[in-house]
Amino acid sequence: MNKSNGCDIAKEKVNLETSQIAWKELQRFFAAGTAVFVASDLDLVDVAYQFSVDNKDQVALWLQHNQVALVSDRQALEWFDADADVWAVVVKPWVLVQE
Repeated sequence: MNKSNGCDIAKEKVNLETSQIAWKELQRFFAAGTAVFVASDLDLVDVAYQFSVDNKDQVALWLQHNQVALVSDRQALEWFDADADVWAVVVKPWVLVQE
């Protein structure tokens, strides 16, 4: 198996593990500081894949551009009050969420 096939398989696995969920169901992850906001201009599956392969350089770039960050108190409250559903995927120990 070549490297690109391995990458494709890993991304497909992440894609299958991604789903919509009520933000209220993710409160314990937010409280634990493990809920990570992913900006809507990024592909959630690609971000999750980069986290899963520990691509520190790419994650650092997203952090610098505020495209990836811990979910803020303000954002968490807005989603809670709106009874919002978010897209989420687990990349232990993180739960990546996107509106």
